Amino acid sequence: MSKGGLIGLLMLVGSFSGCGNGDSMESFGGPTMGSTYSVKYVRHAGLPEAVQVQLEVEKILSDVDRQMSTYRNDSDIERFNALPANSCQTMPAAVLELVRVGEQLSEQSEGSYDLTVEPLMNLWGFGPQGRGEKIPDPTALAETLQRVGYHHLHIDGDRLCKDAAVEVDFNSIAAGYAVDTIAARLESMGIHDYLAEATGELKARGKKLDGSAWRIALEAPRDDQQVAERIIQVDGYGVSTSGDYRNYFLQDGRRYSHTFDARSGAPVLHSLASVTVIHPSALMADGLSTLLLILGPERAWDYAEKHDIGAFFVIRADTGFVIRISTAFERLGGAKVD
Repeated sequence: MSKGGLIGLLMLVGSFSGCGNGDSMESFGGPTMGSTYSVKYVRHAGLPEAVQVQLEVEKILSDVDRQMSTYRNDSDIERFNALPANSCQTMPAAVLELVRVGEQLSEQSEGSYDLTVEPLMNLWGFGPQGRGEKIPDPTALAETLQRVGYHHLHIDGDRLCKDAAVEVDFNSIAAGYAVDTIAARLESMGIHDYLAEATGELKARGKKLDGSAWRIALEAPRDDQQVAERIIQVDGYGVSTSGDYRNYFLQDGRRYSHTFDARSGAPVLHSLASVTVIHPSALMADGLSTLLLILGPERAWDYAEKHDIGAFFVIRADTGFVIRISTAFERLGGAKVD
């Protein structure tokens, strides 16, 4: 259920030249969460220098990594994951918030989306403790499924508790949360024209230095090169793409991706190649893009229409790919398709 790095979104930044009024376009970035982050913003008179903004952004990213990373044993969530059944641990408010969001998405997807899939990810070879990508033994799969299920988690005050030896994986929503948090920090610093991105999840507001919109290219689902499928303009929205075309293995002619349906305990095998979601919250865009990818082309379309979600679907077909765009995606004034 996790993300596979910079999937699906290409930022079209355009000109960095000034407008003769002292404004400038500032840009910085670096490594984070096993991938990269970047921030671009228009610096008007009186706004902080890029070095100061970068310190604030990297503190947020450091906090997210320390609290939510499944790739470091000392993170808050990995210390929780190491606990046996019937245990509780005091958690930061951000972790509890993501658990609540995960529960909401699980209930809305009838259990297909689930934050507790880390044991399955490891079993199939995609997780931090994976031992090579392969189809697991049915007995091992059945045993692992006993340790999967959001209903095994509950929150008691500031503590996260579990009644089975479940392990939580925030990779499908942590980057979106980080982007929302960065955006809120930029706003608090008086920065209202920006594009913030972490591991491919992003949020944009306002305009670029030349007064034009922030433009995002939705990438075609190809694993050999980056090709733009569609260009959108974004103002005030988070954007997230989930796809099965970067992190997968082939066995006996079948593609097994890192996107799992928690109910079956197996990677999804349907024809939906990627989903891009536009939402006012980057966190929700992040989680919903994964949820829709898990559901598959028919169920995902019905879900997006029922819940008024802006979604851009790329579906495999015999002749190539078919594009399907939800009603909300076409309607969103802040995300116009070029």
